[in-house]
Amino acid sequence: MSTVNIKGITKVFPNGVRALDDLDLEIRDGEFFALLGPSGCGKTTLLRTLGGLESATDGHILIDNNDVTRTSAGSRNVAMVFQDYALYPHMNVKENIEYPLKIRKYPKDERDRRVNMAAKALSIETLLDRKPGQISGGQQQRVAVARAMATTPNLYLFDEPLSNLDARLRLEARSFLKQLQRELGVTTILVTHDQSEALALADRMAVMELGKIRQVGSPVEFFHRPANIFVASFIGSTPMNLIEGVVEDKSLKIGDFKFALPPSVSKVANTGAKLTLGVRPEYVTIVKSSGPGVFSGKVKITENLGTHYLVLFDANETVVRGTVPDGVEPNIGDVVHFKPDPERMLFYDTNSGELI
Repeated sequence: MSTVNIKGITKVFPNGVRALDDLDLEIRDGEFFALLGPSGCGKTTLLRTLGGLESATDGHILIDNNDVTRTSAGSRNVAMVFQDYALYPHMNVKENIEYPLKIRKYPKDERDRRVNMAAKALSIETLLDRKPGQISGGQQQRVAVARAMATTPNLYLFDEPLSNLDARLRLEARSFLKQLQRELGVTTILVTHDQSEALALADRMAVMELGKIRQVGSPVEFFHRPANIFVASFIGSTPMNLIEGVVEDKSLKIGDFKFALPPSVSKVANTGAKLTLGVRPEYVTIVKSSGPGVFSGKVKITENLGTHYLVLFDANETVVRGTVPDGVEPNIGDVVHFKPDPERMLFYDTNSGELI
């Protein structure tokens, strides 16, 4: 197990692209940590820099308080699992798992012991004689993890290891990875663009944008208190409602609708200030009548999500999303009244984008 400290890491490519911009991050011993963000945010570059496959332009990387910034990948005792698994097609499963051990000149009996241990842990003992092309995508993913496991690293680096699997296999592999990491107790860093994957697997996570870290915290913190508008718009299986308004008499006025501001917000937000109301559709529910703190509008779209319906309605040209239980969904064109849960409403400074 290992701690990882990233101090002021910057990566500028020869073409001038600044992929990482003065990042600071601490990853705790034994935790499952996820790096999440849209394509091009720098998450894979950060992972590759941690693994020694990219060199940092500036800053320091410490693993167990040892500065490894300028050391080779092979000297860091980390193992990477790539998106495409990077299995050698001409080698069988046993040879693929064994290959890193051969490179490190382990004796044959030790190589056999480690291969068998990893194969048993991942339930692929019967596949050792097969080539990668003769096994399924889910089995290939397990072989890639077994190869990483056999080297007994201090740190696992996973670069979107589940993205090539179909939906059912991805769910199975997700559960398997989390259970395996708990059993091994090895510090693990996962790069993914799939927020549901990050929320399900991570003890803590970081959301990145344009080479910067926008928020670090637990999945619960990300879901309930996104630190800024970017994170709020990025996290959640259905987009968070982010609706701009103007402060008026300790309320937020959004078109014809008014919402009382909590004291912690009203005392710092002056009349005329622009705020953005953030509330998840799961916390916007149908009520019988209009009134203070209620949106009213015509239903434009309903989406069946199984246990409930997502309802998109037009509240005087303000698009709002809410939810209703299965069986009570309104019809397209109906006028509905939706009330956000006051305890679940968040308020952001529209100009800075930061949570108040």
